Amino acid sequence: IIVFIFYKKLYIWNLITKTYITMSIWRVKPISAFEADMKKSTLKRVLGKWSLTAIGVGAIIGGGIFVLTGTGAYYHAGPALAISFIIAGIACVFAALCYSEFASILPVEGSAYAYAYGTIGEIFAWIIGWGLILEYAMGSMTVAVSWSGYFNKLLLKFGISLPDWLTTDPASYTGEGFSMNLPAFLIVLLVISILIKGTQNAAKANNMIVILKVSAVLFVIIAGAFFINFDNWSPFIPEATQIVEKETTHNAYGLTGIVSGAAAIFFAYVGFDAVSTQAGEAINPKKDVPFAIIASLLICTTLYILVSLVLTGMMNYQDFNPLGKYPDAIKAPVAYAFDIAGQGWAGLIITIAATVGLVSVLMVMIMGQSRIFLGMSKDGLIPQVFSRVNPISGTPKTNLMILGGIIAVVAAFTPINELADMTSFGTLFAFTMVCIAVWILRVKQPELVRTFKVPALPVIAVCGILINTYLMVNLSVKAQLFSGAWLLIGILVYFGYSKSRSKLNNDKAE
Repeated sequence: IIVFIFYKKLYIWNLITKTYITMSIWRVKPISAFEADMKKSTLKRVLGKWSLTAIGVGAIIGGGIFVLTGTGAYYHAGPALAISFIIAGIACVFAALCYSEFASILPVEGSAYAYAYGTIGEIFAWIIGWGLILEYAMGSMTVAVSWSGYFNKLLLKFGISLPDWLTTDPASYTGEGFSMNLPAFLIVLLVISILIKGTQNAAKANNMIVILKVSAVLFVIIAGAFFINFDNWSPFIPEATQIVEKETTHNAYGLTGIVSGAAAIFFAYVGFDAVSTQAGEAINPKKDVPFAIIASLLICTTLYILVSLVLTGMMNYQDFNPLGKYPDAIKAPVAYAFDIAGQGWAGLIITIAATVGLVSVLMVMIMGQSRIFLGMSKDGLIPQVFSRVNPISGTPKTNLMILGGIIAVVAAFTPINELADMTSFGTLFAFTMVCIAVWILRVKQPELVRTFKVPALPVIAVCGILINTYLMVNLSVKAQLFSGAWLLIGILVYFGYSKSRSKLNNDKAE
């Protein structure tokens, strides 16, 4: 990649470039075209830097912190899970810095898709956009199913039990007759109804939920600190060993376990890039979007580290063994830690916070997906129906309704939680391409005004590319196969539909 980018006079590079230019798949959307789109945009600019930061925090803090901590502690890092969160956070920082520089240049909806379109070319932009659809759509469906699980647990605490056929998808239902995950279906429709009313109202609702979520996390940190047993932190980095479960063996603990733990908990960080999808509705996008991206990531990383320290201090990491003394502890580790400490009321508070908190994650996921569709539709790569903005609410109403309908139906009738790793694949793929694209743009157009510049860009970009690629390779084989098939379908759609309908292609013809 480095040779192809920086030594363009090589014969192979020239040959490939000329061939692709002939095919018109490397055409780049000019910066002036982005500026024209911003001037013509009918989206309402109502988001300040703290509302944008709340969107980032709302997307990041979700079920991951209340679930993945137990898995990461037992299967990977032990008490050193805090170090795993630091490593995962650093991996995100590299991408966040690159996102921030792009946002200061191209403050438009579309996120990494728009950035690639303005630097590398249309085919790469399409592939990234297709990958982002995978990230946000799959993420929305997974969150909807997860919310259903938390909602059912909350009802059980009040003695209410919904029948299995109303809370289980057909593939997972063990009974006879019709079944669907009704709570997952309804929560998507509820979120869509909020988003259609306007971004400002949605942002206010998100702000309130984020305050609740952060308060719950702070409650876990402060209240849990009184029940820490320092012996549970010894040794802080357990000796490397192998865990055997269901006839499978994998390495755990030690330095290897810390790194594998970072890959395992990466899903907990998915979502900070959603801030960049809202640039078209930011009041001062060139300054506020970079601020919100970095601020939300730093806030959440700090909270994650503290929660992991408290959790592994309250319970020994070996107690999260699903075959051990507390088999259910790994499913809801934070709430379970308080139950063992004799503080069941605290577990109820955490369950309520997780149930309400996942609503904001779903809200930001769907909002981000609709804005990516909006950007791709404006460029002619997908049908124009996705770029219609309601003049009253200032939101892509039709876009949201179509998207919400698809997500609701799939979440209700598909065991989508089995494909959660695909969300991480789409995210890591986008992160990698943004690190490449920002480097290319710095070399090709150094004269562009950048209100935020990545320090030591070559080092940051290379680190981001290597770490995110490494994490992508370490995802499950099933996730890699499904994601590869999704990208292949995307390429077929591009050459069969999008390439000939591209606005750049039509403008050139005219």
